Amino acid sequence: MRQRVIVCPVIQNEGEFLLCKMASDRGIFPGQWALPGGGMEPGETMETALRREIKEELGKELHITDVKPWAFRDDIRTKTYPDGSREDIYMIYLIFDCISTNRTVTFNEEFQDIVWASPDILKYMDLNEATRITFSQKGIL
Repeated sequence: MRQRVIVCPVIQNEGEFLLCKMASDRGIFPGQWALPGGGMEPGETMETALRREIKEELGKELHITDVKPWAFRDDIRTKTYPDGSREDIYMIYLIFDCISTNRTVTFNEEFQDIVWASPDILKYMDLNEATRITFSQKGIL
């Protein structure tokens, strides 16, 4: 089984959290709302990987000021590829609290949509399991 170390930013701006709706035909959680993030590359520090993933997935205009390591955890997930094939992956999540000074986002093909969500509406959203666990551990859900 393949192993991936995933950097995951919990991005907040003016009390709301940035969530991304995953494309329905790919990924670990197709069609569900998720926190952004992705795998570390060889030779990267955690913060370098985090900032690279934010730029790749959300564009260069989103300005992140504060980055603080928050938690880590692991699990096994099944990834679905665009061709329909599937793979079990051992995931190690490195989760960071991040503050953005703006909401300028240009998301890539991994996502169908983005939203800035207040804590009171998170419980009504179709959050993927990993995101739900993160917000529960933070005491938000």
